[in-house]
Amino acid sequence: MNHLTDSRWPAPEPGAGQRPTRTGRRLRRNVRVALPTTGSRRLAEACRVLHTCAVDSGQDEHGLRSAVVVNPVKVADLDAFRRTVRDALTAAGWPEPMWFETTADDPGRGQTEQAVAAGVDVVFACGGDGTVMACVSGLVGTEVALAVLPQGTGNLLAANLGLSTDLAAGLEVAIERGRRLLDVGAVEEHHFAVMAGMGFDAQMLEATNETTKKRIGWPAYVVGAARHLRDRPMKVLIRLDDQKPLRRRARSVLVANVGRLQGGVRLLTEAEPDDGYLDVAVLSPRTLRHWLALGWAVLRRQDRVPRMEVFRARRVEIVSNRSQPRELDGDLIAPGRTLKAEIRRRALWLCVPRPEQAPDLADDAKAAAERGERLVEETRSE
Repeated sequence: MNHLTDSRWPAPEPGAGQRPTRTGRRLRRNVRVALPTTGSRRLAEACRVLHTCAVDSGQDEHGLRSAVVVNPVKVADLDAFRRTVRDALTAAGWPEPMWFETTADDPGRGQTEQAVAAGVDVVFACGGDGTVMACVSGLVGTEVALAVLPQGTGNLLAANLGLSTDLAAGLEVAIERGRRLLDVGAVEEHHFAVMAGMGFDAQMLEATNETTKKRIGWPAYVVGAARHLRDRPMKVLIRLDDQKPLRRRARSVLVANVGRLQGGVRLLTEAEPDDGYLDVAVLSPRTLRHWLALGWAVLRRQDRVPRMEVFRARRVEIVSNRSQPRELDGDLIAPGRTLKAEIRRRALWLCVPRPEQAPDLADDAKAAAERGERLVEETRSE
């Protein structure tokens, strides 16, 4: 049996949990779905509960083959980074990893595909959200696991799944072999693990100064957002699966696999990374007062958020009346009038903390960090 597969995880029956988005009842945060049958509901819930637990891949104790894909611009001391990674993996009995650096022409996908072709078991992605997204695209559909070593300011995937931004903790998580099988979204030839969007969210990223991001971190996005609060809305046609198209005047349309934004703000409380659906948020504030009301409701985690509609679908197509900036996982892609996204079920293995007591994986990040620090220190003292 492959070290990352586990026969205990049942595959959902075809069509289980399908929820047309237009004619159903409202759930929390204005989510519109139709209720499936009782049997399908039970199966979908059972699968969801199983997938929120980390897979224990620790039975096979041989050292895993690994590769490190690093963005050298994001790492202050590349030599020290290499030593820390090498020391931790050596102490765990893993062989020397393969090393790849990203470039302006290839932010990580090509390097990841080379590592997969070479037969590695784990790819460490070290960089910002762009590096992680590129590595995700290179790993989708394989049984090679992604281990995130965040070095940027956004760190969207880490924030959504409770992954520590500490280097030692990230190494320890991979070494302990906790794994989680996630859905990913597909847009053209790209993939995203967190969310895609067009309109205001991408404008905010476009307007955020890189120097400011390095100096103050995620609050720099607030400065970028303020520059576009009063921009005129776009007219959009939104197609959700095979439902009747929706027409809206929106400032932003987000297609999410998980629900947290920069700074850890939880926009979509119902979004789960392994439920087989994309959550679509349509934001339509027109005045500063509207923006304040929307932001306050999101921060307070209110059930109903003004000027925001939320839908669910497996396939989403957004067509705007004019070209818009677009983004995937906090990284800008080419602007366009259309954004087409679809879910790819259970397509990515991710290294996560193995649950000890708490069911929330985020609760185990601190323990993993402490174990990782001890491992590195013990290795260096020998």
